[in-house]
Amino acid sequence: MTSPLRWFITGASTGFGRTFAEVLLAQGDHVVATARDKGAVADLVERYPDTALALPLDVTDPEQVREAVAAATEAGSVDVLVNNAGHGLLGALEELSDEQIQRVLGVNLLGALAITRAVLPHMRARGTGHIVQMSSVGGVVANPGHAVYATTKFALEGASEALAGEVAPFGIRVLIVEPGPFRTDFLGRSLEMSTPIADYQDGPAGALRARFATQHGLQPGDPVLAIAAIIGVVRAGSAPLRLPLGQAAVQRIREKLKRQLDDLEAYADLSISTDRTVD
Repeated sequence: MTSPLRWFITGASTGFGRTFAEVLLAQGDHVVATARDKGAVADLVERYPDTALALPLDVTDPEQVREAVAAATEAGSVDVLVNNAGHGLLGALEELSDEQIQRVLGVNLLGALAITRAVLPHMRARGTGHIVQMSSVGGVVANPGHAVYATTKFALEGASEALAGEVAPFGIRVLIVEPGPFRTDFLGRSLEMSTPIADYQDGPAGALRARFATQHGLQPGDPVLAIAAIIGVVRAGSAPLRLPLGQAAVQRIREKLKRQLDDLEAYADLSISTDRTVD
């Protein structure tokens, strides 16, 4: 896949989405840059009038989802879908409001699934395509204080793993990206916080809240390097289902999988004993 590709990117106004769009356009690819405020990505069209298309898109609005995908596919093929739109939600489960939970589920999970479902008929008809799901290390390792954010990413990973098997016969690939801490707006404008309950302040959930308050702008990950890695994997002839990004992500996921495997082996006999031995 060395020729220019056409990418459809959600949440392209800031963060990873913006970096994706700028890097891809600079290297000659075509980009459909979407954002809730189309004006936030209009400058990309001004700079790259022949290869950039800006569209308004709130991924929680079914009509906008249909209109944006229709406009994108009418203008040309979509080779790669990047489901990047999303935001963080910080707070212990008990601290979160119904509205906060519904909002983050709507964007991070249901919005990503809606866009994926809308683009799939186009890719399936062409017999090719790549879907990049921007998950998180929090889609593998759930931090106390990040329960519902982790819910959205765990669920997205489960759906995407199943999806990969469903669409493989049509020549469509799926890549789940699991970044650790990167220097984006995630801990700034893109982070919603609950109203704290005092009893959680000195516990693990409160510790995460305190740690996040000091990390914005100091994260070790470089978004440009992350995007370069993702683009390289998409263009490769073969690709993994999951791609952790950053040392912290690799370390935390490795530790989680080791603990999970140790528990599996420790209780394997008990687990197996629940099978019927005779019919």
